[in-house]
Amino acid sequence: MKCRHCGAELSQPFIDLGSAPPSNAYLTERTLRKPEKWYPLRVLVCDCCWLVQTEDFADSHELFNSEYAYFSGFSTTWLEHCKQYVADVTERFALTRASHVVEVAANDGYLLQYVRARNILCTGIEPTAGTAAAARAKGIDIVEDFFGGRLAGELVARGKAADLMIANNVLAHVPDINDFLAGFALLLKPDGIATFEFPHLLSLASQNQFDTIYHEHFSYLSLTAVNQIMQQNGLNIFDVEKLSTHGGSLRVFAQRSLSGSRKKMTRVSDLLAEEMNAGMQTPSFYNGFQIKADRIKNDLLVFLLELKRTGKSVAAYGAAAKGNTLLNYAGIKPDLLPYVVDRNPAKLGKFLPGSRIPIVSEDRIRKRKPDFILILPWNIKEEVMAQLAYVREWGGRFVTAIPELVDF
Repeated sequence: MKCRHCGAELSQPFIDLGSAPPSNAYLTERTLRKPEKWYPLRVLVCDCCWLVQTEDFADSHELFNSEYAYFSGFSTTWLEHCKQYVADVTERFALTRASHVVEVAANDGYLLQYVRARNILCTGIEPTAGTAAAARAKGIDIVEDFFGGRLAGELVARGKAADLMIANNVLAHVPDINDFLAGFALLLKPDGIATFEFPHLLSLASQNQFDTIYHEHFSYLSLTAVNQIMQQNGLNIFDVEKLSTHGGSLRVFAQRSLSGSRKKMTRVSDLLAEEMNAGMQTPSFYNGFQIKADRIKNDLLVFLLELKRTGKSVAAYGAAAKGNTLLNYAGIKPDLLPYVVDRNPAKLGKFLPGSRIPIVSEDRIRKRKPDFILILPWNIKEEVMAQLAYVREWGGRFVTAIPELVDF
């Protein structure tokens, strides 16, 4: 395989998670009786540009189809994050009613609803039908298509150039990262701004977050790699912020290389130096991650087997993609984890891909009173524990498996 950015041959391994179905390909009663497609889940490192990437097996149009069930608007923590972001960028970049904001991967309108509330013109780009429909129901203008150079050119021709472009947790999802970023340079106005949020590879590696690896994530990103890729596609990074979201993310601010006028902040060079000092431009940084993932998998299996042996009950919370990676790598089925609770009505009554664990409503927890709740989306564990605080009434406890097995 060749690098998605620079075309170099890839040989440096990062992790091999065997095989799994796409993490958001939830099953119905009908599809439960049919075979699933499983793809190898192997991640490699380019030792030329240091882009970490999955091996090519699954097509993006198959992964992000009409059945795609990831909706962003069901986490109060995430909604607060987005509301604050909109307030911050509106002030920092002096957005007005005359401005035009474009969000790529607008999902269910979780973020643009706050832009629209400020009477700022906005357009969402979202290729998945279900989430696009949910965004339209909020009154948001949605272009139902995949973003890249072609679509950017069409939007410019229609007079939809952007003062601000937003791309939260989508840069990792695009197979052609060069075409995707070139589209930003094309759609931005001469002095327009683009912001990107994505999980930071440094956090992923240091905190054993192997469950964030799944087929829908084509890339795993450092500032080192993103800076180089943007420079070669007409964008210039002028600022970066560290975020706590998704276990440690970056928010990158970029402008058009040829016309942007904003001065580069020292935080950019500081973080590039931090990554270099951590060894992220050396093969040794990427060695040993497999061993950490195997330890987490084994610890979770031992824990669940011991619960079954001693007659203790357990439920999972959060039918999240990261949870599916963990469960499928560990080979966990309903005999060890009988059900998972989720708030998203689009997932209720369905089954997790691979493990085929049923997804049920929160009422199941109240009725069954499990001894332990395994929180699969560990990045919002505080929110989940507050929501389910009543389980303490019968002595219930919470458990997370990442970065290590801990009960609360």
